[in-house]
Amino acid sequence: MIGLGGAIGTGLFLGSSLAISQAGPATIIAYVVCALVALVIAWALAEMVVVHPDAGAFGAVAQRYVGPFAGFLTRWTYSTIQVIAIGGEVIAAGIYVRFWWPEMPLWLPVAVFGLAVIAINAATVRLFGDVEYWFAMVKVVAIVVFILLGIALIVFGLPNAPATGLDNLTAHGGFLPKGWSGLLLARVFVLFSYIGTEVVSVTAAESADPVRDIPRAARRMVLRLSLFYILAIAVVLTIVPWTVTAQGSGITSSPFVRVFQSAGVPAAATVMNLVVLTAALSSANTNLYLTTRMLHSLAEDRYAPRWVGHLTASGVPRNALVVSALGLVLAAALSWQQNNAAYIVLFGVSIFGALVVWLMILLTHAVFRRRRRSLGLPPSPVRLWGAPVTTGLAALFLVGVLVSTWFIEGLDVAWRYGVPFFVLLGAGYLVVARRRRESVPEVVTREGAE
Repeated sequence: MIGLGGAIGTGLFLGSSLAISQAGPATIIAYVVCALVALVIAWALAEMVVVHPDAGAFGAVAQRYVGPFAGFLTRWTYSTIQVIAIGGEVIAAGIYVRFWWPEMPLWLPVAVFGLAVIAINAATVRLFGDVEYWFAMVKVVAIVVFILLGIALIVFGLPNAPATGLDNLTAHGGFLPKGWSGLLLARVFVLFSYIGTEVVSVTAAESADPVRDIPRAARRMVLRLSLFYILAIAVVLTIVPWTVTAQGSGITSSPFVRVFQSAGVPAAATVMNLVVLTAALSSANTNLYLTTRMLHSLAEDRYAPRWVGHLTASGVPRNALVVSALGLVLAAALSWQQNNAAYIVLFGVSIFGALVVWLMILLTHAVFRRRRRSLGLPPSPVRLWGAPVTTGLAALFLVGVLVSTWFIEGLDVAWRYGVPFFVLLGAGYLVVARRRRESVPEVVTREGAE
C-alpha cells in the first residue's frame, strides 16, 4: 500500500489528459509498455535489496557494487527530486483546499499540510505506515469504484446514461489518431505515472522480514498499479471522447468527474477533489519518508554530515527529517509561482533526475549480477526474469524517453537544467570525497564489502 500510495498521484486523476492529447485511445498501449518497464525496475530492486536491506536501498547498493560516485550521485539526486516533489505536492494540496474555500490564503493550508507530514514522519515508523496505508486506501477505493462504475456504464448503461459501447476507441481519428509519433510522445508523460514504485525497496531496512516482504510487495504493487492504471485509462477513453479529455485537466473537467456525474454520484467534483487532495498528501508523506532515509544513508557513508544520520530512540532519522523539512520549505516557496524561473529549474531537474535514477538502478543491477557471479557468491533469493535482456531493453526505453524530452515543448528544460545540476553534483562529490579521505583515511564503507 505504501508503494501504491507513492506512485498513484494526481497525474492519473488530472494529468492523464497530457498523454491522451498526444496519443488518443492508443494511450492504453503506452500504459501497458510503461507498466512492463516499471515491473522490471521493481523486480530488479527486489533482487538487490533482499541481499542488502540497507537504509539507502538502491543508492547504498550502487555504492557497494558500482562505486562511491554512483552511490553519492544516486542518493543525492533522489533526495533532491523528492524534496522538489514534496514542495509541489503541498502547494497542490493547498490549491485543492481552495476549491472549497477560494478566499482562503494559499499559505495557510500549505503550512498546515507541511507541518502535518513532518509530524507524521517524526513519529514512529509504524505510525507513518498506518497513516500512509489509509491515505493510499482512499485512492485505491476511488479507482476501483471508478472502474466498476465505468464498466457498468460501458456495457449496461446507468439510470442517468445509456450504455456508451466501444465506439469512442475508434471514432475521432481512429485508435491511433496522431500516428506512432504521438504514441512515442505519450510514453514520456505516462512513464512519470509509474515513478514512485521504487519506494518499496527503501522500506527494506525497516521491514521485519525483507526476504519475504519486499519481493512480494514489489511484484504485487506493480501488477496492481498497472491493472488500476490500464483499466482506469481504458474506461476514460471508452466513455469520454479523447478529444474532450485532452482539452483540460482541472477538477471539473477531469474525466473521473464526468464518469461519476454520469453515474449519478452527487457532488462528483467535490468527491474527486477530496480524492486528489488525499493523493497529494499521500505523495508528500511518502516522499518525505524517502528523502530522510536517503540522507541518513549518505551520512552513514560520510557523504553528508554525520549528525544528519543520528537516529531517535524510536529509529527515526530526525536530523535528516529536519534537513528535508528545510528543503520542503524552500521548494514550496519556489513552487509558489509556477511560471517563474526558479520553478522551471526545479521542474527540469526533477524530470532529468528521475530518469537518471532509474537508469542507475538498472546499471547497478547489471553490475550486481556480474560481480556476485564472478566472486562465486550465491544468487539472490529473488531473480529478475530474463535478465540481462530485460534490464537492457528497459534501459534502452528509458534512454529513449530521456532523449524525447528534448523535443517536447515544456520538457526540454530537463536537459537545459538537468545537465548543469549533475555537473554541480559531480563537483560536489570531488570536494566531499577529498575531505572524507583526509578526515578518515581508513574508513570502511559499503563499497566492496560483503
